Amino acid sequence: MSDAFDSVKIGIVSVSDRASSGVYEDKGLPALKDWLTRALKNPIEFDPRLIADDAAAIGSALVELVDAGCALVLTTGGTGPAPRDVTPEATLAIADKVMPGFGEQMRQISLRFVPTAILSRQVAVIRGKCLIINLPGQPKSIQETLEGLKDAAPGIFAAVPYCIDLIGGPYLETNEEVCKAFRPKSAIRGK
Repeated sequence: MSDAFDSVKIGIVSVSDRASSGVYEDKGLPALKDWLTRALKNPIEFDPRLIADDAAAIGSALVELVDAGCALVLTTGGTGPAPRDVTPEATLAIADKVMPGFGEQMRQISLRFVPTAILSRQVAVIRGKCLIINLPGQPKSIQETLEGLKDAAPGIFAAVPYCIDLIGGPYLETNEEVCKAFRPKSAIRGK
C-alpha cells in the first residue's frame, strides 16, 4: 500500500556536545524517527546526524542534508539560552526564508507545561525546497510540539505537509490518529 504514497527523504539532526562525544546515549534521533514513522504514511528515507553544539558543524550538516535532497530536516537540541546553544543561529545563517509561526506555536504548546518555555529559541526556515525546523531537546517535548495537545493546541506538524507542497516537495500523507495534516480543499489530492 505504501507504494501509493510519495517517498520522502528526511534529515534528522540531534545537537548535543555530550551525546556526540559518547558521554550519554542520544535520545533525540530515536524520538524523531519513531514519531515520524508513526505520523507519516509515506515511505521515509532517514538521513541522521549526531553533532556537537558548534555553529559551523550545524550549518554544514543542514546544507549537506538539503543538498542531498531532504524535503524536511528536523533538529533537536541546542535551542536554549546557554552559550553553547547555537542551533537557531546556525539555522538562520543558511536560510532563504524564515517561518516564524512554527517557533511561536512550539513555545505556546510548551508554555502549557513549563514557564521556562519562553527561554526556547526554536526557529523554522526554508532553504531551497526544504523545510528545516528546530525542535526542543526532550523526547516528550518533541512529541508534544509536533503532535499538539488534544482539544487544546494544534501541533506544528499539521502545517508541515502543506508547507512542503508550497515549496515544491513531495506530497506528505499523515496518519490522522497521530497528526491530521491541514490543507485547503483545493490542495488535497484526490478531492
